[in-house]
Amino acid sequence: MVVLVTGGAGFIGSHVVDRLVSGGEEVVVVDNLSSGVSFLNPNAEFLKIDLADRDAVEDVFKRYKFDEVWHIAANPDVRVGSENPDEIYRNNVLATYNLLEAMRKAGVDRIVFTSTSTVYGEAELIPTPEEYPTVPISIYGASKLACEALISSYCHTFDMQSWIYRFANVIGKRSNHGVIYDFIMKLRKNPEELEILGNGEQNKSYIYISDCVDAMFFGLKAEERVNILNIGSEDQIKVKRIAEIVSEEMGLDPVFRFTGGDRGWKGDVPVMLLSIEKLKSMGWRPKYNSEQAVRMAVRDLLEDLA
Repeated sequence: MVVLVTGGAGFIGSHVVDRLVSGGEEVVVVDNLSSGVSFLNPNAEFLKIDLADRDAVEDVFKRYKFDEVWHIAANPDVRVGSENPDEIYRNNVLATYNLLEAMRKAGVDRIVFTSTSTVYGEAELIPTPEEYPTVPISIYGASKLACEALISSYCHTFDMQSWIYRFANVIGKRSNHGVIYDFIMKLRKNPEELEILGNGEQNKSYIYISDCVDAMFFGLKAEERVNILNIGSEDQIKVKRIAEIVSEEMGLDPVFRFTGGDRGWKGDVPVMLLSIEKLKSMGWRPKYNSEQAVRMAVRDLLEDLA
């Protein structure tokens, strides 16, 4: 099988590529390397391409006969949306449209898409199931929901099949954004004090990267035309506790300085826990809880940055 992985040089994408390659698949990675880092599997072919360039995307589909697409490329920073919405639109919505058009023209009918818990916005039902109304409060969440809608419409209009995964916070080796990475970088600059955005009471679910990738491959057992599945852990952890774990692992005892308010930035959802009952009913469950995942991720990142 020949598989295209967009964003395959990034955090989650590179782990997916590793799994596909180890399974004997022929993998082509498309990435614009905009994250500033790249984790390229030597047994996968790499093409540096911007998915916002439709001609470039369609050229790739003319060069290869793909059996399946894993669409992981995106700008994952929620905060960017309030500063530069155009970047979110180009890298998420336009990129997805261009990819779907290239798939349609080439007759490729299977797509795996990585979405996000932020499509639910500030859900009142915790844990939040897949059927819960989607009312995003961030530009990022809105862009991912738009991508989901495009994928669903293409599946029904052009006889495609999709697996849409809504992630909790995915953490672990190779990550270069998010609260853990931010805390480590801040403490490297000033070991005496740590700024924590919000009040530290933000309470969310975190899933370790190996659990996340396992769930993505396990979810392919679902057989509907459009399969929407939450992926996360079964518990939550507060931002203040994450700060404590990062400090412990770095051997530091900084003063915590909170910026106030119940959220860290515009678009931040302060409480998040996804229901994973659908995947559990299929036979999957995470190996690690949120605190275990955080501690492992801190150690991974400290090793990566050493």
